Amino acid sequence: MLPYLASHLPELLAVVLAHFVAVASPGPDFILVVKNALSRGRRHGVASAVGIGAGIALHTTYSLLGIALVIAQSVLLFNVIKTIGALYLLWIGYKALLSKKAAAGAALEAAPVVSEQPLWRSGLQGFLTNALNPKATLFFLSLYSLIISAATPLSVKLFYGTEMTLATMLWFSFVTFFLTVPAVQRQYRAIGHWIDRAMGAILVALGLKILLTTKQ
Repeated sequence: MLPYLASHLPELLAVVLAHFVAVASPGPDFILVVKNALSRGRRHGVASAVGIGAGIALHTTYSLLGIALVIAQSVLLFNVIKTIGALYLLWIGYKALLSKKAAAGAALEAAPVVSEQPLWRSGLQGFLTNALNPKATLFFLSLYSLIISAATPLSVKLFYGTEMTLATMLWFSFVTFFLTVPAVQRQYRAIGHWIDRAMGAILVALGLKILLTTKQ
């Protein structure tokens, strides 16, 4: 496979660079991982990362099938997806705004964070946050129509999609591991409710921005 990819190396590097810039830029995915990692613990942060990666796989699949072009060209369909995605961000942002202050003395405890939320739900949150992001749809449409040549073999395109999926999971897992080291967690317990509310406010702002953006 490696010799086969060598002829597509410039294109591969362009895909990797474009994807890295997109995934490392602060957005709904990043905010969700930060919120879940800090407030729910490492396992939930990683679950969110896996869910986001699954969303990348979905975008890759429908881009290869040509569905991304259909979505982008249909004002109605694009706006339906945009509205659902915006409302979902507003909902999870609203829930974060309701975060309560920890019990007295909790900031000094060394015990790991225990979440009442099932692990699968954190993964689903990651998936929905990415899958319903209209900007992700446009990104992958641009990627597979402008950067990746139409003459590129399907196997290579699938390799690009797999690389982006795994890279996304690894990146957000790295973010999670950094945020869940004991020193960071101890600091979080002291002001965690304010951080949750700040993350919630950002998610609400992002949701409103998406909701109020019109596609002509």
